[in-house]
Amino acid sequence: MFEYTEQYFNGLNLWKLRVDHAYVNVTIKQPHNYYLFSLSEECDKCPYTKLQKLTYSKKPLIVNVDTERKVSWRIFDQDIGDYDFNNVTAFCEFEPKLGEFGVYDLKIDRDNGCDFVTKKDPVSIYLPFLSVFLIICAIIIVGILGKYFYRKRSQLKRTRQNDNDSPKHLSPSSSQSLDNEKAFEEQQKIVKKRLKSLDTFRGIAISLMIFVNTGGGRYWWIEHAPWNGLHIADLVFPWFLFIMGVCIPISIKSQINKNIQKKKILWNIFVRSLKLFFLGLILNSQGGPHYSQLRIFGVLQRFAIAYLVVSSIHLYLTKTITMVPQNPIAKEIFDILLLLKHWLIMIGIVILHLGISFLLHVPGCPSGYLGPGGVHEMLKNYNCTGGAAGYIDRLILGEKHLYQHPTAKSVYNTELPFDPEGLFGCLLTIFHAFIGLQCGNIIIIYTESKSRIKRWLIWAVILGLLGGALCGFSKNDGIIPINKNLWSLSYVFVTTSLAFILLTICYYLIDIKGVWSGAPFIYPGMNAIIMYFGHEVFHQAFPWHWKIGAMNTHFVLLLLALWNTFLWNLTAYYLYKRKIFFNV
Repeated sequence: MFEYTEQYFNGLNLWKLRVDHAYVNVTIKQPHNYYLFSLSEECDKCPYTKLQKLTYSKKPLIVNVDTERKVSWRIFDQDIGDYDFNNVTAFCEFEPKLGEFGVYDLKIDRDNGCDFVTKKDPVSIYLPFLSVFLIICAIIIVGILGKYFYRKRSQLKRTRQNDNDSPKHLSPSSSQSLDNEKAFEEQQKIVKKRLKSLDTFRGIAISLMIFVNTGGGRYWWIEHAPWNGLHIADLVFPWFLFIMGVCIPISIKSQINKNIQKKKILWNIFVRSLKLFFLGLILNSQGGPHYSQLRIFGVLQRFAIAYLVVSSIHLYLTKTITMVPQNPIAKEIFDILLLLKHWLIMIGIVILHLGISFLLHVPGCPSGYLGPGGVHEMLKNYNCTGGAAGYIDRLILGEKHLYQHPTAKSVYNTELPFDPEGLFGCLLTIFHAFIGLQCGNIIIIYTESKSRIKRWLIWAVILGLLGGALCGFSKNDGIIPINKNLWSLSYVFVTTSLAFILLTICYYLIDIKGVWSGAPFIYPGMNAIIMYFGHEVFHQAFPWHWKIGAMNTHFVLLLLALWNTFLWNLTAYYLYKRKIFFNV
């Protein structure tokens, strides 16, 4: 079995270890107490933090350690407090190579220093992921081949049947009539053609959300980044916003073509936004609906605000396309020129956000601070989590109405609550959705696939370079690091760049070449709100969720995440076959 390890090793019960944990046997030669301090590679500009007091004993001291991230250790022969600020020389310092379910010996000798030895090799945590990935690929290949041969066989049968049933003679008028009918049918298909790539893109995002929300196998690079950085889970929400923005101009154009008054369209936009916000409050109340501790904002609330603002602006600023300009330059950027007033408003929103972020005076904190607070920068800004964004949310919404378990808490030991979907971040969320609207405007204006793809890829390159320049093409050292918690400008640029690339791939494979139907992602993409709301409500309920044994291996947790994702995709397929679709 993947990640299997024997239950006992030198008297230690390895099956009681949690995922990404190991044992360290500490032997102290002389009667003296020591103090173990640790620093994770994830913690930027942090001091070494006390992990455990190593008390002298004739028997080895068993220490249970986390192996998820690379760490550096310092051992002191005196108590220096909770943190090491480099004022005291360490007795010894080293970087232990730790792995899941490994067993290690640490010997501390006053005369000879520290000796760290591996007694039992750790298991491979990536073998389960690779194996499951190969199995899924094999299933997909078998399915594709099976579908191909089934179609070939059915096509051959139809050909034979048509040969037997075909009339011996067909008059010219009848033949022309049939040709006209076929031409009309083809024309209707083109007119009514729906871009399957849009639903597929949305389905990829919702499936990825379900997968990561179920744990994603507990791989750190799948879960949300503690503060700066971009992990797989950090792509879900921005991709949803992007595709929502793509659909806004298409929807509004359709309603205007049906001669629906703008006042009625605006009312529909407002009602839909209100529904999304209310659904978000329902999800936030699952832990108890007491208003004094109800989290006000969340994912759906962010959707509601971004949709309301971007849709309303586009509704009243959009122009009816009368004639494409003949000037070559104007023709190439016609999609941008039509949204010029939109861009002026959005640039104003971005400037407002940056101005507040870098210039607002936050009591007890430096201006322009974008860090997690806590132990970051040697505890200098302990109560400054999120800088201006955190301060504004705490001031307006109140600490009890914010998310109480931010991702930075486990790494940076932050005490203040911080909401990654708070009020202030809505500004750049609006801009994020607008970039999606720009993408949708390209779909409306340019009907040729080459024109769409060319522009999408240009946008992807420009946005990617802008995001890279802002973050200095680094994790922590740029002017504006990529940060999902703050919804930073670099985060907007990089995630929308990736969204343009993913949409281009889906569009090329599905709507142009037709080599992929979009399955299985197209089905949850057509019922995204049911998938999102249903998963949030039932993600801990059977049959979507289950437990077998200790659930302390990546393999079993990966199976759970994949099972949950598969079951919701199966539910989406069932709803699709029954023609049940729900839109807010």
